[in-house]
Amino acid sequence: MKIKYLMNQNVTCIDKDQNICDALRVMKKNNISRLVVINTNNEHIKEVVGIITEKDIAKKLGSSRYGNLAPSHFHVSTVMSPNLITADINMDVSTAADIMLENRIGSLPVIDDDRLVGILTKTDILEMCKGKPYEKWLVEDVMSSELITIEPTERMIHARRLMIDADIGRLPVIEDGELVGIITSKDIARSMIAFRKVVPDKYKSARIRNLLVEDLMTQNVKTVKATDNISKTASKMIETGYGGFPVLDDEGTLTGIITKSDILDLIIEMEGG
Repeated sequence: MKIKYLMNQNVTCIDKDQNICDALRVMKKNNISRLVVINTNNEHIKEVVGIITEKDIAKKLGSSRYGNLAPSHFHVSTVMSPNLITADINMDVSTAADIMLENRIGSLPVIDDDRLVGILTKTDILEMCKGKPYEKWLVEDVMSSELITIEPTERMIHARRLMIDADIGRLPVIEDGELVGIITSKDIARSMIAFRKVVPDKYKSARIRNLLVEDLMTQNVKTVKATDNISKTASKMIETGYGGFPVLDDEGTLTGIITKSDILDLIIEMEGG
């Protein structure tokens, strides 16, 4: 299948000179986690210059190096990824999925004759899983059982560092062997914005260092079972907008995590021949 049949033609953009508060506001309003960044040149032509994600914002705002700066001081251009990877409108879905996984990115702006005509995300590709072939595959077949977890009393900056080092977007939170929450890049980015708005500048660095995982985590965690099928799980990701779910066995014990990337691996195998 060609990506033109799955891509979203309504691309949400932001100007490179806007700040990251604006970016997060636009993301929240449109229930998306990334924006294409544009620059309007002297001829009033909108040029695509990068992409900005919640993970990019969390990475920048959680840094002690920028601890005393207000979010409004960060222009989109200083946080975005400028090395833009795009896809041709006639590219196969399996090729696009492979590019995303290889480059560890969540979306591809779609180009037709040098014009931006859409955007393809991992979520869009998950639509492929609604067919019967994917009902035969179970979560336990594709999930990752190598878990990186964190405790609720550990510091947020440690959680952020674990995510950056492992290049992941979420961490299950474990207390006394039980799953008690999950913390994501989105949680860190949005909390940092709110935090920096209310805490006086001279206290920002110290307070950020003392923020705990339990202060930011989501407690009522949505999970899937190891025996759920991939079609059902992909639909759940599309409906909730979540990038991954902790996986529980029949006894309710955490045994793994399944992400959109894990399912994309399967799609490449199934569709790529």
